[in-house]
Amino acid sequence: MNDPLVLFGFGTTPLELLGFVLAVITVLFNITQLHWAWLLSILSSAIYGVVFYDARLYGDMALQLVFISVSVWGWKQWLSGVPDTAESLPVTRLDRHAGWLAAGGWLLGFVLLWYFLSRYTDTDVPMADGFLTAGSLLGQLLLSRKKLENWHVWIIVDVLYVALYLHKHLVLTAVLYAVFVGMAVIGLRAWSSSGASGRMALE
Repeated sequence: MNDPLVLFGFGTTPLELLGFVLAVITVLFNITQLHWAWLLSILSSAIYGVVFYDARLYGDMALQLVFISVSVWGWKQWLSGVPDTAESLPVTRLDRHAGWLAAGGWLLGFVLLWYFLSRYTDTDVPMADGFLTAGSLLGQLLLSRKKLENWHVWIIVDVLYVALYLHKHLVLTAVLYAVFVGMAVIGLRAWSSSGASGRMALE
């Protein structure tokens, strides 16, 4: 059912390929602020949870479960918009204090995950897995609240994920994250042009 196959010279599996396609469409929908992105995020996260389990990337596997929960919450946030108004949720920026909190949260999450993965799992990349898992969670939370800085986080994370997935021989997924880098740059420009540069808020 999920036997290995070769596509355009890349070794992959049907599940990884399906996750690839859904993830690309998800980011395209995020760029255009289309709320159906959250449904596709749930589906692609479930698929990649299985792919990462097979690759012994347990931090990333667990992250997919968190992504599913956050996606349900993010979908609600995008649909509910601004409380007591008919306005959709606007794109805003973090203020300085919130920015430091976000960076501190990433660091704390990294340390905790690194410790857990190195002590309680057989992963061979606990540091990288922990750092990128924590960063991905931060990016997803910022995306849920339509914070412009989510794209900054994704650019950093996606660049590093390319190297990690090449190391784990998940070549198609490495290609996916290389595509994500470019899409994150496009997303940053698109959201910046929507007026976020003039709106800072800690929500």
